[in-house]
Amino acid sequence: MAARSKARKRALDILFEADLRDLPTLQLLSERQSVGDVPVQPYAAELVRGVATHSERIDELISWNLVDWTLERMPAVDRNVLRIGVYELLWADGVPDGVAISEAVALAQDLSTDNSAPFVNGVLARIKAEKPTLSLDPEASAFVGDEDEDEGGDPYADEDDDGQSARTREPNSHG
Repeated sequence: MAARSKARKRALDILFEADLRDLPTLQLLSERQSVGDVPVQPYAAELVRGVATHSERIDELISWNLVDWTLERMPAVDRNVLRIGVYELLWADGVPDGVAISEAVALAQDLSTDNSAPFVNGVLARIKAEKPTLSLDPEASAFVGDEDEDEGGDPYADEDDDGQSARTREPNSHG
């Protein structure tokens, strides 16, 4: 297994534990770095910090791309694999989009249910497709170009393949 793949797995371990135990992510990372039996590679720590820093926006983007499913109902492994994938897609410089998606899919395939890999792939592919129009600021509106709203235009008017706007799109199904 490549070094970055191992780092992603280690980051997933930390994010998963923090999620399940309802612990502050950065506090758990600090503990794992200082007393953990398994070392935390620098890239794993970068991923955990990045996911923690952008967690609100990451969860918002994932939620917007779910149909008939919620973030809370999703298996914790899938939720945290998606968080890593979204972070790498949108904020990790030097990680090609295809690599971010394929690494997340591989983690889901190895560690979750049979339906998880295609589910993760679908959610990340939709986020990748929206990437050029996304605002990465959690305080801003969802999409870049919101200045159209001031002129009476609807910044959400772009429709997806089934003719639904991003604002009215139903969440995606996990199965």
